[in-house]
Amino acid sequence: MPKKIVLAYSGGLDTSVILKWLQVKYQCPVVTFTADLGQGEELSPVKGKAQSLGVEEIFIEDLREEFVRDYVYPMFRANAIYEGTYFLGTAIARPLIAKRQIEIANIVGADAVAHGATGKGNDQVRFELGYYANKHDIKVISPWREWELNSRNDLINFAEKYQIPIAKDKRGEAPFSTDANLLHTSSEGKVLEDPWLEAPEYVYSRTKSLENSKEEPEEIIVSFKSGDAVAINNNSLKPHEVLSKLNSYGYEHGIGREDIVENRFVGMKSRGIYETPGGTILAKAHRAIESITLDRGEAHLKDELMPKYSEVIYNGLWFSSERVALQNLIDSTQSNVNGDVKLKLFKGNVIVMGRRSPNSKYDLSMVSFDEKGDYDQRDAEGFIKINSLRLKNFNKK
Repeated sequence: MPKKIVLAYSGGLDTSVILKWLQVKYQCPVVTFTADLGQGEELSPVKGKAQSLGVEEIFIEDLREEFVRDYVYPMFRANAIYEGTYFLGTAIARPLIAKRQIEIANIVGADAVAHGATGKGNDQVRFELGYYANKHDIKVISPWREWELNSRNDLINFAEKYQIPIAKDKRGEAPFSTDANLLHTSSEGKVLEDPWLEAPEYVYSRTKSLENSKEEPEEIIVSFKSGDAVAINNNSLKPHEVLSKLNSYGYEHGIGREDIVENRFVGMKSRGIYETPGGTILAKAHRAIESITLDRGEAHLKDELMPKYSEVIYNGLWFSSERVALQNLIDSTQSNVNGDVKLKLFKGNVIVMGRRSPNSKYDLSMVSFDEKGDYDQRDAEGFIKINSLRLKNFNKK
């Protein structure tokens, strides 16, 4: 039996029920940890909710800057995207929460941690791999795999039995569930389960519909230093401020909606609705600045590694040796990724208008058709002949 448990606690119905269930089942103190990752919810009531359930040690921390600086930005240096569409917004948040839970467990002398992820999803994997990577002998408790509360009504009945307050909008079955942080929102379940049916407009919260988005295009300039966005329109910003500002642009212009059926690590397909407004803009801008600052071999190598890197993060292996090795290689390509990208935002589109860099490898004298420049077109003949040898041999009768 554990002596003390640190719970990843949101203050919502599910984790409040989990909190009381842990207290009842294990008869030991439970410490709550709530991270502000930019989910957009007011966190001030969380402390009161935890106190009302008898919690004495409560941690509520603003981790937005660490989240973007140390997790989102490294991922975007890799141009990471899972299965061609998913910006990994949920997957990249779990390692930070897991790491901090273990740190808090060490501070308060807890020998166990718990989370609110269900037994059907990827998050249970991501949380628990993160726990074990940071403390190999920690006891991990996954209530959704252990208890008998298998429906919304079961949760509500448990809450009523132990006098856990239930918001009026939490009674009955929720139409869908949502995870949110500064990078994205993801929604799934109930009204979204049929992949043929269009998602209702009320599912979206971070982006305006194309019909209601701005009627005039807007141009912005995103500046980069060593592969990371550091300024917008010449105004220097911290990493989380950059993403917040890009989110506001994306919201107004209806940028970043994705309707995805993804292949979960746990062995099923899942339909989800994702909004990544700022991330969509940032990804396009980063690609644009890399186009003039990376050598072709570097760029193509990164593109070859990107699917593997994305899969590693999706599967919860942020703290693995292979992710660190890939990150070191990726980061070694970014020292010259400096400069500005000019973008036009309009009706869901992110359009590159221009790019410039003090480290540009774009040589006008090589590409210009207006003057001889430094490229002798006759040099191409030998290159073509050498590369044609294998084709000639392959097609010999």
